[in-house]
Amino acid sequence: MSEATTGKQPVITPTRIVIALCLAAPFVAMLWVSSYAKVEPLFAGIPFFYWYQMLWVLVSTVLTMVAYKLWQRDQRARKGGDAR
Repeated sequence: MSEATTGKQPVITPTRIVIALCLAAPFVAMLWVSSYAKVEPLFAGIPFFYWYQMLWVLVSTVLTMVAYKLWQRDQRARKGGDAR
């Protein structure tokens, strides 16, 4: 049964906080447009505005993968199993 159906409060752990930060960071970075709405510095002739966003595509992928692996580890620990 899930936590919602049993009436238990969700557990907030340091691992879950790191997971939330990994998932929230790309949103914050992309919504804070004034931090990257400029042309300089150029990278291989590409304005900062564009290469910064493309860099975040890669960073977001890595952060999502880290969050997923941490979530899997957290769920295994909660169930008491070490099966992969």
